[in-house]
Amino acid sequence: MRRGTMLLLAAMLVILAGCGGKEDASNSNQNAGNDGKEVTLKVATLIPPMTDVLDIVKPILKKEGVNLDIQVLSDNVQPNNALANKEVDANFFQHVPYMEQYNEANGSKLVAVQPIYNAIYGAYSKKFKSIDELSEGATIAIANDPSNIGRSLVMLEQNGMIKLKEGAGYNATQQDITDNPKKFKFKEVDLLMLARSIDDVDLVAMTPAYAKPLGLTPKKDALITEKDDNHFAITLVAREDNAQSDAIQKLAKAMTGPEVKKFFEDNYADIAIPTF
Repeated sequence: MRRGTMLLLAAMLVILAGCGGKEDASNSNQNAGNDGKEVTLKVATLIPPMTDVLDIVKPILKKEGVNLDIQVLSDNVQPNNALANKEVDANFFQHVPYMEQYNEANGSKLVAVQPIYNAIYGAYSKKFKSIDELSEGATIAIANDPSNIGRSLVMLEQNGMIKLKEGAGYNATQQDITDNPKKFKFKEVDLLMLARSIDDVDLVAMTPAYAKPLGLTPKKDALITEKDDNHFAITLVAREDNAQSDAIQKLAKAMTGPEVKKFFEDNYADIAIPTF
């Protein structure tokens, strides 16, 4: 009996030790660098300038005990899936309406941590030099996710090209178009395929991050731009359970620092406006 009791106590100590180790790991991520130990923060992203911003702040965070692991993914669904599934700690590629639409569709609890920059949304064409030249029945490519469908349609309405049902706003779909005098056709395309579609359609609505690789900028080349871009600031996003952690807050602070602001001023002044 004595031997059995001792074995039972030893097993319990092993279990308790394992639980304690897991709790310490969690706490270390919440208090990055405060105990002298470096922690790793995984952040999912997609394309420049998002990737550029993270590259800039990586050495800054290193000095504060945070090893920034930048994970560049290949589509606009993976970053949120990875974050919701706790495969990464944060992501940086989206605006809040897109995040909210993802939460609603998936029952996730992603939260906005810090808006970083406003990307000037515009519509571009290789076939026409002005919006007035756009022919009747022209095909307009727009992103196929709900938040960007609404954003594109609102931009077209703001520029007098269509009319939407009253109150539709940024939740608008093609079914909310009440007046389309030039009988425009709309082609809903995956966000990452928008730039490639410019050769196949008459007009493409997209953010400057996708227009810039084509040598296009909103101020110089867009036939129209949206009137209010504050609603769609590209934002650092985390989860409800980790958004206030020390590591995430250090990342947010670094991403709104003078180094990042200067980067936008020097390299993206014509397409992006810092929110800080």
